Amino acid sequence: MATSEIPASTPAQRNIRLTAQQAAALDRKRRFKDRLVNWFIVLGGIFILFAILTIFLYLLSQAWQLFKPTSAMPVNTVVTTTAASPRTGFVTLDERNQIGMRLLPNGTVQFIDAHTGQPTGSKALTLPPNTQISRVQQSGILQGLVGVGLSNGQLLVFKPTYQGRQGADGKAETLADVTFPYGTAPLTVHDGGEPLTEFAIRDTDDSLQVLSNQGNQLHFQVFAEGGAAESSGGLVDEANPDQPAVAPAVGGLVDEANATPAENGPALVRSEDQVVPLTNTNAVRGLYLGQGGRWAFALTADNQVTVLRQQDGQYTPYQTVNVSRDGSPITAASPLQGEISMLFGSAKGRIDQWFMVRQPQLDAEGNEQYQFTPIRHFQLGSSPITVLGTEQRRKGILAGDQQGNVGYFYSTSERVIDKRKIADTPITAVALSTHSDGMLADATGSSTFLDVDAKHPDVSFQSLWGKVWYESYPKPDYVWQSSSGNQDFEAKLSLMPLTFGTLKAAFWAMILAIPLAIAAAMYTAAFMAPSLRTKIKPTIELMQALPTVILGFLAGLWLAPLVTDHLLAVFLLMLILPLVMLLCGFLWMQMPLERRNSIPDGIAPMILLLPLVLTFALVWYFSQPLEHMLFASNGGSLVKWLATVGIDYQSQNALIVGLIMGFAVIAPIYSIAEDALFAVPRHLVNGSLALGATPWQTLTRVVLPTASPGIFSAVMIGFGRAVGETMIVLMATGNTPIMDLNLFNGMRTLSANLAVEMGEAELGSTHLRVLFLSALVLFILTFLVNTVAEVVRNRLRKKYGSL
Repeated sequence: MATSEIPASTPAQRNIRLTAQQAAALDRKRRFKDRLVNWFIVLGGIFILFAILTIFLYLLSQAWQLFKPTSAMPVNTVVTTTAASPRTGFVTLDERNQIGMRLLPNGTVQFIDAHTGQPTGSKALTLPPNTQISRVQQSGILQGLVGVGLSNGQLLVFKPTYQGRQGADGKAETLADVTFPYGTAPLTVHDGGEPLTEFAIRDTDDSLQVLSNQGNQLHFQVFAEGGAAESSGGLVDEANPDQPAVAPAVGGLVDEANATPAENGPALVRSEDQVVPLTNTNAVRGLYLGQGGRWAFALTADNQVTVLRQQDGQYTPYQTVNVSRDGSPITAASPLQGEISMLFGSAKGRIDQWFMVRQPQLDAEGNEQYQFTPIRHFQLGSSPITVLGTEQRRKGILAGDQQGNVGYFYSTSERVIDKRKIADTPITAVALSTHSDGMLADATGSSTFLDVDAKHPDVSFQSLWGKVWYESYPKPDYVWQSSSGNQDFEAKLSLMPLTFGTLKAAFWAMILAIPLAIAAAMYTAAFMAPSLRTKIKPTIELMQALPTVILGFLAGLWLAPLVTDHLLAVFLLMLILPLVMLLCGFLWMQMPLERRNSIPDGIAPMILLLPLVLTFALVWYFSQPLEHMLFASNGGSLVKWLATVGIDYQSQNALIVGLIMGFAVIAPIYSIAEDALFAVPRHLVNGSLALGATPWQTLTRVVLPTASPGIFSAVMIGFGRAVGETMIVLMATGNTPIMDLNLFNGMRTLSANLAVEMGEAELGSTHLRVLFLSALVLFILTFLVNTVAEVVRNRLRKKYGSL
């Protein structure tokens, strides 16, 4: 049977004779290869989408932990025989939530199992005969001291301690103890025996500071070690050196497990007793020492707080403020962790945070002025607040009221962690464990342990994106400061400065890159000779191969000092070089057409380089003498003159980032835009020219609209590159998280912040979670940029696709 032959359709196929079967086989192979390649492309796209989705979900899962619901759930409530009041109640809890302590009215420190509430032991404080506890007051929570005021005017100071060890069954257990850093014997604070009901204590490296109220008169006393009281660890009064020291009673704290007497502590003398004037004659209801003892606060019965300022070791009244914000009496007060802020609870269940705020104006003597200012408030209920407490390591607030409600709030983020009713009687004491995962609350006749689930209460949407009034700041602001060497530090985790810095760096980079890249693409695609274009285009595209770490290194160590020394030259070049280019173009057009045509196309652009290089050299050379002449009154420096007009010049700033990152972004924008311009069909260009349009009119009215989708894509891709850039902004911005558009200030970007702080963040910490959140923000920002670019590109393609 004869087979049909397929005639050759091209000259190269005339000697090839294929049977129908062979042609069909080749066609099947070709279709199989097409399908295989298509599947590979589809699978590659699916894999990319899956990878992107996986990254997004992982970042979201890590960041979501910051916003999980929080709670404080009661585990048990037990009946107690304590009759302590809010003024004499005290509880504490170890970091493992195993052992708690409470102080009973008879001066016994009772150890309890936190989960069952059952007593596990007790230790008796050394109280003089016929004395009762009149007030219990804690020092700064990080110092951990507890002051016990007695009815005979004396003060006993102890410190709860917890020590972990491995038990007989191999499990970790906690041993509770009480130490006496200032001796087991009470210290005499009121010489006349007046009950010590209002006082504040502060521990320093070598002394104990006590601020107390005697007959509505404040006394500031300092107890320090003295050689005259070596024998007993008691107090020798320097005003009456003949009087014997107050000897400590035998039978102080004894560790029942080891039957070892506790140390008596150092011998102390009252080295100072200052009478502090107080103009308010109302009864003092609370005394509190601020951070470092710089400020002290005296709360009186009429809801007034007299702020005392310490200067040269002496306290003097500074100002008096009414701290009742709802018109009801103040029923409880306490310093917040760090002793910078004060908390006041009212009879209507309101809790207010106050601290000293620096004022912009100086006083008549040129000293800084401060104002005791209300910052934020929380609402527990409608009953009087009976107790206020704080976290040990964070800025959390604990509160209890007269109806048996307890609340856990966080000051910085203004979050309400939990509020619940745990008793029918007033709350007398409340405390959190060191890791803030357990709460022990005492009420009159009952004690409750609560399991706390609040790992990241210091973050909220408001604290991340809104202005927050941080302690010691003059006003609410956006601040990023994740760590400090001070334990009293209040973490400031606003993402606004980082997001703003990211956009600021990208903005200044695009200001430089877009005009240069687009103009270069227009010239090479529409006007440059083909022979020269084949050399220029690959050269510019090769710029993308430069490692950004090298560019960042050059920006930080070479360009930044160079620009600082020749700042006037940089600005003159930005102004003069474009003018020189326009002048050269004008002169070129004035030349006779025959002479212009006699110059080869590839040579013409090179001619322009000579005046540009000459202009650059002249401006650079004469800028220094000109700067010295114009700014002679400022040392011949433009940088110093900027300081006189209120502009702070930083050597690593947005100008440096704009120059270097703009240089890095020019290449991708140019490459994509040039391809889009060059891909415009030639029949459109030829038709425009044939109708009498000039080459420039053809470019602006035909080529640019047709290529606009590609040009816009190029710009957005360059913007995305600038947003995600890490090494250049890391090395050339100064990494200062501030918010302003000042060209001479630095910034910190999201990507640079991740590179700097990710390695230092503690595993599982709020800081680490916020870094994951910032990575998610950067991811979403890039995604939005690309999405907007695609939407606009499709619209431009539809609009100009019919040309």
